[in-house]
Amino acid sequence: MAATEFVPGQARTEAITAHVLWMTVGLSCEGDSVAMTSATNPSLEDIITGAIPGMPSVVVHNQVLAYEYGQDYMQAWWDAEAGRLDPFVLVIEGSLGNEKINGDGYWTGFGVNPSTGQPITTNEWIDRLSPKASAVVAIGTCATYGGIPAMKNNPTGAMGVRDYLGSNWKSKAGIPIVNIPGCPAQPDNMTETLMYLVFALAGMAPLPELDDQGRPTWLFGRTVHEGCNRAAFYEQGDFATEYGSDHRCLVKLGCKGPVVKCNVPVRGWVNGVGGCPNVGGICMACTMPGFPDSYMPFMDEDRMGGISSTVARFTYGPLLRWGRHLNIRRKYDKEPEWRHNRAELTSGYAKRW
Repeated sequence: MAATEFVPGQARTEAITAHVLWMTVGLSCEGDSVAMTSATNPSLEDIITGAIPGMPSVVVHNQVLAYEYGQDYMQAWWDAEAGRLDPFVLVIEGSLGNEKINGDGYWTGFGVNPSTGQPITTNEWIDRLSPKASAVVAIGTCATYGGIPAMKNNPTGAMGVRDYLGSNWKSKAGIPIVNIPGCPAQPDNMTETLMYLVFALAGMAPLPELDDQGRPTWLFGRTVHEGCNRAAFYEQGDFATEYGSDHRCLVKLGCKGPVVKCNVPVRGWVNGVGGCPNVGGICMACTMPGFPDSYMPFMDEDRMGGISSTVARFTYGPLLRWGRHLNIRRKYDKEPEWRHNRAELTSGYAKRW
């Protein structure tokens, strides 16, 4: 029996080196890469320094974070194409312009083709690397669904990665395209999903469960409204009428929380702190496939939200609020009667019933 068979599973996986080829050269602002640097659970530092037990060694190639430049930076992409980086996860940030309608130029490019001296388009890199990647991850709403660059009347024909590769596309490891939407994506959502994928590729975790839009279900399984600390004010018909409200429901100010899949109200933004409705900002639906067109104007009240909020405000909401506060005052917002400083015990201890 070979000696390696006696090596514990954790040691075997820690000996694996997984590369993350993070392309920031789509139509975007690189905001997701910047946001990821503030992740804390896990942090980017935890991932790349091997601080997480059992996790393979991870090498992240990202233009925003790299100190290499030029051909030295490009070498990882040539190595991945040649099959010298295995396994690797291909991460795409930014929407993809339609290079079939680019005229005499190109929309986005990365590196230079040595045989022609011309830039290699982002789309061509995806064509070259996606068949060899163990997983493909679209990060940020631009990469997942097209986002702001894909708004109506845009000249580039911008689209998300699933629009480009196809919604049924799977990697050589059998993993569909993983979408982590957000503008930018929530920092811990990015690092947690990448960690999950690396563990799955190492055989130490199951493949991630995704919803029909390619989002991790454990992160995007419920709406903003369902996780919002202002949601109870909605059912009571208690709505904010101006920005800066400290607690009331924001739906009448244009919050799209009741229909948006996002975990920011629960997770916060940095280390559990912040997040749009948590600090008084409306949800603008930046994690949704139809963003931004389906939700504009952002600060206008949604029609269906207006109907439901009006019903809550003028029917059961005030009655529910009155009854709840009355019950609180009479029963729950007072101490039990046996807590006193008199010379008798009235708590019921040893009392015969």
